Amino acid sequence: MIHRLATLRRGAFAAVLVTAALSVVAAQATGVHPISGRPFAQVMDASGASWLDRSERDVEEAPDDALDIIGVKKGTTVADIGAGSGYMTVKLSKRVGANGVVYATDIQPAMIDLLDKRLKKAKLVNVTTILGAIDDPRLPPASIDMALMVDVYHELSQPQVMLRKIQDALKPGGRLVLLEYRKEDPSIPIRPEHKMSVAEAKTELEAEGFKLTIVDDSLPRQHVLIFTKR
Repeated sequence: MIHRLATLRRGAFAAVLVTAALSVVAAQATGVHPISGRPFAQVMDASGASWLDRSERDVEEAPDDALDIIGVKKGTTVADIGAGSGYMTVKLSKRVGANGVVYATDIQPAMIDLLDKRLKKAKLVNVTTILGAIDDPRLPPASIDMALMVDVYHELSQPQVMLRKIQDALKPGGRLVLLEYRKEDPSIPIRPEHKMSVAEAKTELEAEGFKLTIVDDSLPRQHVLIFTKR
């Protein structure tokens, strides 16, 4: 009788685990984060690359101010995840200098092509481009001091798996930085699914072993959210 009860309990526990796992898969398949309930945004394809390189971006996003806030140091190794056509990659390349390294990853071959052409034209030799996957930036393990995602995280369809891969790629004490349009401000002219609140980011990333250490809202439209690897 005792053996039978133990068997039944183990079976019930296994069923709970399977149900929980299926719920996570179902949530991600329908485009909703299983913890926060945030809908995932659609990924912008390479046909929208001109928007990434628009001249107004310097005023609307103040990217150089963002990098000042983040504090990108000479000689460090950083990853531009979801690099697109390379707008931020070029700025990071100059910040880390000749002794630093930038890994620029994107999941779209067309974006990688645009990025490679940009790097060749600018004669930047400290950048390595990587064709990533929706759940893996394909970075070398324990290789980077910082990972940066600029208006990218909210588009991830497998954010939990991706965050675990980024954890693996970060050195001890490494940082993950998100720039995201502020959902708390309805006046910012971006669709709601392409914005994130501090609460959403904190909930989702701290569940995967990161700690939110800095929130800076001094940019015109975006949060600068700096997380450290625990």
